[in-house]
Amino acid sequence: RAGALETLLPQLHPSELWQRSGRWQGYTAGEGIMFHLEDRQGRELGLGPTHEEVITSLAGELLRSYRQLPVNLYQIQTKFRDEIRPRFGLMRGREFIMKDAYSFHADEASLDDTYQEMRRTYRRIFQRAGLETVPVEADSGAMGGSGSEEFMVPSEIGEEILLLSEKYRSNQEKTPVIYNESLEAGAETKRPKPPAIEDMESIDTPKIKTIEELAKFLKVDSAELLKSVLYRTEHGLVFIGIRGDRDINEVKLKNHLKCSELEPAADEDFKKIGSVTGSAGPFGLKNTDNLQILFDLSALTRPHWITGGNARDLHVKGFWLTDEQRKTAVDLALAVDGDPSPAGDGPLKAMRGIEVGHIFKLGKKYTEAFKMTVLDPDQKPITPIMGCYGVGINRTMATVIEQSHDEKGIVWPISVAPFEVCLVSITKTDEEKQAAQDVYDAFLKEGIDVLWDDRDLRPGVRFNDAELLGYPIRVTLGKFFFQEGQAELQIRKSGESSKIEAGKGYSGLIQEIQRIRKELFEELKADDS
Repeated sequence: RAGALETLLPQLHPSELWQRSGRWQGYTAGEGIMFHLEDRQGRELGLGPTHEEVITSLAGELLRSYRQLPVNLYQIQTKFRDEIRPRFGLMRGREFIMKDAYSFHADEASLDDTYQEMRRTYRRIFQRAGLETVPVEADSGAMGGSGSEEFMVPSEIGEEILLLSEKYRSNQEKTPVIYNESLEAGAETKRPKPPAIEDMESIDTPKIKTIEELAKFLKVDSAELLKSVLYRTEHGLVFIGIRGDRDINEVKLKNHLKCSELEPAADEDFKKIGSVTGSAGPFGLKNTDNLQILFDLSALTRPHWITGGNARDLHVKGFWLTDEQRKTAVDLALAVDGDPSPAGDGPLKAMRGIEVGHIFKLGKKYTEAFKMTVLDPDQKPITPIMGCYGVGINRTMATVIEQSHDEKGIVWPISVAPFEVCLVSITKTDEEKQAAQDVYDAFLKEGIDVLWDDRDLRPGVRFNDAELLGYPIRVTLGKFFFQEGQAELQIRKSGESSKIEAGKGYSGLIQEIQRIRKELFEELKADDS
């Protein structure tokens, strides 16, 4: 429906492709998620966690002219990611199935058209699967590009936090923090230099290690404290000052620093800069050649702060930001429930969600890296623009189960059920077994997606299994069928049960199944919003 063409890309990727895009180091070192290996010739390979590099390399060989654009290529393929903490069964595993698509365009307008069509297509797919999704703004992360959206299913077990208002929808990582307080506190006073230790009041804080402990000890609100956080990156150390009631958004920080590796600093890192853990402050630091000092915007909400004194059990009162530090403060904080909406329509409401799909405007990140060009109408080379669109199939199925179950088991929406009908036959004689076989054959002839449970087990066990596995329709052939020609038909979702006259050639039973099937599909009818 979206006009995409199916392909199948390799799972083993030569490291050279990922080195060209600049992602090999980030995906294989430290907390990188790519499984990688060497072949017998010593060449490095990776098991594909995603396929931007491979598809761009392929498209560069196949596409020569603007007349071949736009083109949208998709695959359904197994991916591999060395997750640090696999959890929730199919929700986050190291091996999973994904449907991913990649589009190439001559201009932004063409990309926008395909992006919106894929957005509508994905929403229809999820609606047909019985899932109501909330599209939210998302961070593009290592994928790069100018923008992206995630398709979230609200769920208490979701790993992601969404922040929503009537006019604004975003995941927590992407949401800018808006403050009720002015960001001009103290700006009227010119302060070209940072304070020295003698400019501030020293406070003994024995055995105080956390912001919570400090606020309680001093009998102040944590918003009056400026906490200091030190990180280690591949470029060096980064020192951040942020208001005590706020946490650092590490996604924002990585994007600002343009780094791929980010981890909390160790005690020895604090010692290198003349500070200590638990009492660090953003002044009088040493060895700053390899140290970057940043302030979050929250540091602009007060003219003076209580902060660490860079000595054990010592804090200071009266710290201020210099004029230059005020100018360079950036949004590095994690937005939370109750923060003002960036759309200006009241407070944000937080909820948990499960990500089932993600779409990206990749821009020219990969086509430029691979020096991919096509000829425009004037026969001049241009660099195509890319889009990327993914659905986690395993995760989607797990989410369907999470959203559609009861105390008896799964309640599959008919569109994604492993079988639409479960036929349970309770037979005693060869004649009855043959009659059940005839019903099964008639169902197949009419195109009914049916599983026949003729196991030699008690009926109750088989009924419980049918409910546990969640087949939308159950047909039972018991004594009423063999004696009176009536089959029992039960709908899993509602529990509604009825006896149906099988009719000649089982036409009555088949017609009733087709009627119920149509109704169940109608309930899942997708719109184009």
